[in-house]
Amino acid sequence: MASLKDLRNRIASVKATQKITKAMQMVAAAKLRRAQEAAEAARPYSERMGAVLANITQAIGGGGDAPALMTGTGRDDVHLLIVCTAERGLCGGFNSQIARLARDHIRRLLADGKQVKIICVGKKGFDILRRDYGSLILERVDLREVKTLGFVNADAIARKVIHLFNEGGFDICTLFYSQFKSVISQIPTAQQVIPAAQASATADAGNGATAVYEYEPEPGEILSDLIPRNIAVQIFRALLENAAGEMGAKMSAMDNATRNAGDMINRLSITYNRQRQAQITKELIEIISGAEAL
Repeated sequence: MASLKDLRNRIASVKATQKITKAMQMVAAAKLRRAQEAAEAARPYSERMGAVLANITQAIGGGGDAPALMTGTGRDDVHLLIVCTAERGLCGGFNSQIARLARDHIRRLLADGKQVKIICVGKKGFDILRRDYGSLILERVDLREVKTLGFVNADAIARKVIHLFNEGGFDICTLFYSQFKSVISQIPTAQQVIPAAQASATADAGNGATAVYEYEPEPGEILSDLIPRNIAVQIFRALLENAAGEMGAKMSAMDNATRNAGDMINRLSITYNRQRQAQITKELIEIISGAEAL
């Protein structure tokens, strides 16, 4: 059984930890609002971009003028996975859920005899995936020094992906991230971004728009500029969704940690008081027994 001094030290240690988790919860709550607003503001633009691409795709009917980024290579032998996670931990199962979805997808592709390549955006996803699939990782994008995510960060990633595609490095590209729903709900999502036509058709599903558009210049020329921008937009949206989801998950995790620390302090305090009372009672009994013996 621990001594009274050990219990006092343990209680003081847990109280210090509780102060840290409470402070981290407050910081995450302050950052969550800005991150959530940014993620929600990016959704309409991203969805509308998909609708415009779907309309143009329908207009040209997948003809010869369509860029390869939209029509694909005609094969599905090599798959590129862009796995977006957080740079830091202490946010519950946020990172592991995204990595689990990507890992399941990798297993299915490898079982079908496909070749897989991975680009990790974020340290935590890289740390998880490199244990089993380190040889498949092409690059890790480090955003730890970025204070505020901007479109330039997503555009840099998109340029690398497009350059790899133009060199024949892969046939299909899938983006993995966590879609923010609420503080306690983040949904791991897999979204195909190359070929862009399939992703755009999905984005336009249920739109119900029947208008006929005329394009100037030619649709093929528009697509050659619009599709690379759409890839960057989708990556940017994924980064913003991840940022909001990370803060929500961290806020929830730190709140649970603070509550657990409070419960532990209560249990340790009860144990300390009982042991102290037992020790006082024992000393009183020894004093009374000694006095009666005299």
